[in-house]
Amino acid sequence: MTRYTGSCHCGAVRFEIEADPVETTSCDCSICAKKNARMIQVHESGFTLVAGEEFLSTYQWNMRIARHHFCARCGIYTFHRKRMAPDSYGINIYCLDGFDERALPHRRTEGAALSVAEE
Repeated sequence: MTRYTGSCHCGAVRFEIEADPVETTSCDCSICAKKNARMIQVHESGFTLVAGEEFLSTYQWNMRIARHHFCARCGIYTFHRKRMAPDSYGINIYCLDGFDERALPHRRTEGAALSVAEE
């Protein structure tokens, strides 16, 4: 397993992952499309929040299953708990130190087609 360190822009939120990702993904759901995120999936056992829990804010919407985390100081989306794989995190690859996105294939996922709770 490869170890990566990551952080938000201001450095208040820092984390480490151990993973050998096979692809990057982007999702077409309304939140991912607006934040223009590109992610890798990491099992929860390969994720460690090193610092900044007190600076993490969480955004949930609709069915409130996925939990999107961002730094309350600088506003950067760092990672989220996945709706379709609740034992995994989606990690913002642009928050990872030394991660070469060109080394992996990219796949677009269809989150917009997921069921939406009726209000």
